[in-house]
Amino acid sequence: MPVLPEPATPSLRPQLIASDLDGTLLRHDKTVSPRTAAALAAATAAGIRVVFVTGRPARWMEVVSEHLHGEGVAICGNGAAVVDLRNDARLIEVRPLPRENALAVVHALRTAAPGTTFAVERTIGIHQEPGYPPMTMDPAIEVAPVDKLLAEGDTYRGAPVLKLLAHHDTLAPDAFLTLARETTGRWAESTRSSPSALLEISAPGVSKATTLALRCERAGIDPSRVVAFGDMPNDLEMLTWAGTGYAMANAHPAVLAATAHHTDTNENDGVAQTIERLLLLPT
Repeated sequence: MPVLPEPATPSLRPQLIASDLDGTLLRHDKTVSPRTAAALAAATAAGIRVVFVTGRPARWMEVVSEHLHGEGVAICGNGAAVVDLRNDARLIEVRPLPRENALAVVHALRTAAPGTTFAVERTIGIHQEPGYPPMTMDPAIEVAPVDKLLAEGDTYRGAPVLKLLAHHDTLAPDAFLTLARETTGRWAESTRSSPSALLEISAPGVSKATTLALRCERAGIDPSRVVAFGDMPNDLEMLTWAGTGYAMANAHPAVLAATAHHTDTNENDGVAQTIERLLLLPT
């Protein structure tokens, strides 16, 4: 078997670093290590923009609140929301999932995968069905059938849907994702970041990559000058869009297979190790 050449590394220091949080920047205990904190600060001091790009909602971003050395803008909800972390996670931009699309996805998945339960992530919090796994750290605002949660009316007017969450007790996570993409792709984008069969469903064309691309275009930053880090399927588009995308050593097999560049695990400060090397490059 021929020996393949090593993938090309950036020749210039990046202008922007985009990093996922869980399984990537954060350790298993959901903290930022001292080494990673120092690397983020050094990158910002060197003039590199650092953007956190995550599936988390804005209200879960306190884990990085002490590590905002630049403008403090983050992309949340897999690209559905852009927030200002320096201003109480104020929403800057929202790319919502239309109600009619969400209902179409619900009915299609219920047919294709009986037993699927749903939650609705709005800008004001999460709402869920009675059978959906409870989230102890984030109790639901309302528990009701998903058709009621998505019904027209004034109850949640002005609080758009960022994501639809779909859970299945018995399907394998990747099989559930494949099924969702095959049956609901005309109405929404489906991805996953959980180890369980939990899908995160956004509006058509909404992903970490597309929202990051919009932010970079407005800032005049070419994709070739972007370095991104991630570990799960919801990071794939971002990692392949960026000029250089790094998969964590602990990443999902599909992410490792799709990326030429790999770094150490989240627990071993893989992001920090790579940033330290990037800072040695010329500008």
